[in-house]
Amino acid sequence: MAFFSCSEEAENVTPYELPQDVLSQIEQAGFSTEGAMSFRDGYLVEGDIYLTGADLQNMSPATTVAAAEQYSTNNLVSTNGSRVITMYAQQGGNGGYSAGMIAGLDEAIRRYNAMNLEISFQRISTNSADITMTRLRKGEERQGILGSAGFPTASGDPYGEIKMSGILESSYGLGTNGIATIIAHEMGHCIGFRHTDFFDRSISCGGSAYNEGASSVGANHIPGTPTGASASAKSWMLSCTDGSDRPFNNDDKTALTYLY
Repeated sequence: MAFFSCSEEAENVTPYELPQDVLSQIEQAGFSTEGAMSFRDGYLVEGDIYLTGADLQNMSPATTVAAAEQYSTNNLVSTNGSRVITMYAQQGGNGGYSAGMIAGLDEAIRRYNAMNLEISFQRISTNSADITMTRLRKGEERQGILGSAGFPTASGDPYGEIKMSGILESSYGLGTNGIATIIAHEMGHCIGFRHTDFFDRSISCGGSAYNEGASSVGANHIPGTPTGASASAKSWMLSCTDGSDRPFNNDDKTALTYLY
């Protein structure tokens, strides 16, 4: 999620550019190549979705996309009626987060738990959690990346890591609610939510219209949510943010309640 949305050295590419064979893999997997970049040991697509090379190789061809507002991936978190998803974030020290960032995480957790879903979240003090929040590297933060995450596993577990910027307060001037919105967005990916406007990122990001693609991970319309998407509706899962507070709107609540 951003305020704007493994290559060989011999190919002479910048960190924002990818070789054509990788771009083709991304496209064949059903993701848009718009804005795709190298990231850690893999690639960042859709602004905040992390994919490894193995992920791309294991993905089957893209599925058909419907144009409707709320979307989920094919894999969801298994609940068996009730499931507590634990979260951990280091506070202070080398690579840790400020008290303000931890307060934002706690607010994001509170928002989900207030929905009384079959899943709930709990922050714990050890790094044996289901989801660990780790800090982006300084170079990644300078690229304007606010956070990244992935989608649930085939075995029904949430994606296990959220990479978050540690400069949301100092460089972007965000308070607890703005930080909570961005963290809640990445948590949404971890439990199976696609971007509300994935079929046209220009709705929240501006610029030219382009479709992120369904990919083999799926982009399934959630019953009860409206067709189309609007930036004015301020869904917590819109692709891009201006840093404002976006608690769950009525359609978000419908989507969360339907899935969990």
